Amino acid sequence: MNDPIILIGLWVVLAFVMAAFPSNDNHWRRAYVLIAVGVPLLIWIFWQHGVWFGLLGLIAGCSVLRWPVYFVWRWIKQRITR
Repeated sequence: MNDPIILIGLWVVLAFVMAAFPSNDNHWRRAYVLIAVGVPLLIWIFWQHGVWFGLLGLIAGCSVLRWPVYFVWRWIKQRITR
């Protein structure tokens, strides 16, 4: 029952370990890997534990992946204001 919660915790630890090593592309490839792994985990959390734990997982993911979230938000805002 707590498998997705444990896995999202390991995902956060993995993200911090990946961020500790230098990168030539400002960690964007690592961010893509984290997003590809994190989205199914979020779906699993929503499925197993409901909306509130899913939102907590989403907030944790957004705090780790700040720049991709910022650029997606900027892209959406640009599309809306046209």
